[in-house]
Amino acid sequence: MDGSQSRTVYRHRLFTRVWHWLNALAILVLIPSGLMIFNAHPRLYWGHYGANFDHAWLELPRFPGWATIPSHYSLAGARHWHLFFALVLGFGLLAYVIVGLINRHIQRDLRIRRRELAPRALWTDFKAHLALRFHDSEHPRAYNIFQKLSYAGIVFGLIPLLIVSGLAISPGMWPWLADLFGGRQSARSVHFLAMAGMTLFVVVHLTLVILAGPINEVRAMVTGWWRVPEEDR
Repeated sequence: MDGSQSRTVYRHRLFTRVWHWLNALAILVLIPSGLMIFNAHPRLYWGHYGANFDHAWLELPRFPGWATIPSHYSLAGARHWHLFFALVLGFGLLAYVIVGLINRHIQRDLRIRRRELAPRALWTDFKAHLALRFHDSEHPRAYNIFQKLSYAGIVFGLIPLLIVSGLAISPGMWPWLADLFGGRQSARSVHFLAMAGMTLFVVVHLTLVILAGPINEVRAMVTGWWRVPEEDR
């Protein structure tokens, strides 16, 4: 191939792309609608009850209208938005895992190998990230170890935790779930912390997309085709 020509590889399957954008939409609505729900009582507790004379471990000012859905105070409206897109997130995750196991995307692309966790390998990948080299030139379709760890953590850790803790604080929804967290207020605290973790992931993810080349990365997540950067060829 001529060195001046762009080399493209098919990196993201259709289902992965659809799931990615549905997730993005769901999270874009879930976080601000969740902040509106939080505004109804912007304090967090550990245990079963909260309020009254219980000591809040975290007390925040109410979030401003530009950060919430809806922008005006409406607990009922926020719950409608939140519950609908929670279903999108939950059933989307279930579909992703089922399809990912069937087409072996999870086993092939997300499986973490022992050699990748070796200190020398982690240090090499870390230095490559500092130099803004995020992809293996010999295997441009492959995820690096930090991508695998973060994606696996989100898919099998953070999103399930958000779903289960959300169910635990929903009135009338399997009350035994609240006991797993040590009480409904503990589940609410865990749900808030998991939301903060998801927000941090989104910020880091978008930052890395910008550093890696936003046009190329977004085009790949829309069309599936990804252009291998010059330094990787």
